Amino acid sequence: MVGVAIALGSNLGDRESYLRDALARLQSDIDNLRVSPFYDTAPVDMPGNPPRVLNAAAVGETSLDAHALLYRLLQVERQLGRDRPYPGASRTVDLDLILYGDAVIDEPPDLVVPHPRFRERRFVLEPLADIAAEWIDPVTRQTIAQLLQGLAADAGPPR
Repeated sequence: MVGVAIALGSNLGDRESYLRDALARLQSDIDNLRVSPFYDTAPVDMPGNPPRVLNAAAVGETSLDAHALLYRLLQVERQLGRDRPYPGASRTVDLDLILYGDAVIDEPPDLVVPHPRFRERRFVLEPLADIAAEWIDPVTRQTIAQLLQGLAADAGPPR
């Protein structure tokens, strides 16, 4: 069994229902699933004036290899109506594989773990820190809590 971290997001329709449905569908593949509180956040890297995003993180253990888990995440997205008309498009649900144990996998464009931008995204780090603050990023060797603290420090004083 391998520990995995997944980021979830939704900004279309009943956002909470989409996230809860995705989590329910993943329970058969991920044991000991723990889920963060949901965070209502401003959209990031989404063109136009998209709706706000509901974000969360989930951690657990899986016997699936990284490719099979990624395939399962994409399958759940499709089952819940995810459409990809262009990069950054609004979505019913978005499921990103953030960490897969201590593996570093670089097989773009499909499988890059740890997720290449998770360290700079508060909407990923904050919910992940709620449930897995002590987990370690295998690239930087920092804990999730340290990455979040570094992100807060880089932001500077409030404006």
